[in-house]
Amino acid sequence: MIDIPLLNAQPDGCQRENWLLDPEYYWTRAGRFPRSGLDQLLDPVDELWFDGASTRNGLNDHIPLSEADSLESSLRFVHVDRLKISVSAPYTLFGDSNLRVKGEFRYAGKRYRLSVTDPVAEGPYRQKGDGEYQLGARYMTISLGEPWHEARYKLIAAIIPGVGSVP
Repeated sequence: MIDIPLLNAQPDGCQRENWLLDPEYYWTRAGRFPRSGLDQLLDPVDELWFDGASTRNGLNDHIPLSEADSLESSLRFVHVDRLKISVSAPYTLFGDSNLRVKGEFRYAGKRYRLSVTDPVAEGPYRQKGDGEYQLGARYMTISLGEPWHEARYKLIAAIIPGVGSVP
């Protein structure tokens, strides 16, 4: 847990959780939250805002901007029984050999394949290279990104192993 000095709320569309950080002060460590308490923080089990819009390499991975801007929040904290990480370079035919890291899971009866933006999780899997990696149960923060091509994309912003899970 950390203390972060804030100045004021800075909501932007559905990203109503945004705050302006106070640059005059440093962040400080305030303690450690026990993994055994993570279930208390979970959002109610429900679809991830709006489903049915998918890209070529994603599944239920974005929300049209017209729908997203009416949402009350852009963050969800969820638990999944199984998470599969897929690493690939899907655009090599177009001259882009960058590896992409995706997380695949089931939540509230729906399947999802979303981009992973958690640098702690993304980096090591990128280094492992092309492949699929089964992780088992995980807690995740799912966020809605900035508007891009008339949509907001669902992103895996954080992956947290559960009690007794291998990182």
